[in-house]
Amino acid sequence: MSKLHVKTGDQVVVINGKDRGARGKVLQVSPSEGKVIVEGINIVSKHVKPRRMGEQGGIIKAESALYASKVQLICPKCGRPTRVGHVFVEEKGAMKKMRVCKKADCGAKFE
Repeated sequence: MSKLHVKTGDQVVVINGKDRGARGKVLQVSPSEGKVIVEGINIVSKHVKPRRMGEQGGIIKAESALYASKVQLICPKCGRPTRVGHVFVEEKGAMKKMRVCKKADCGAKFE
């Protein structure tokens, strides 16, 4: 899988799993693995060892990656979870590929 339907900074909703229905912002995208890291979603406990003298170790909570197919983009205009379509728009004499909302009554274009 080399291309994903979400980008860093997008608002998404989780569509299955333990965090189903939760919304968050995409922090990181890994197209080679087909995974994304979403803010506040899929929290795991990590055991951290102290690296330097005087530094404290312990258990920290951090977001873990989840498959991109488990998240759906939220349209910035209508605010509903949607599939993503693509259209070509002429901008300053050049064709630009833009993402669009697939909802019948919306069709908003977004970056």
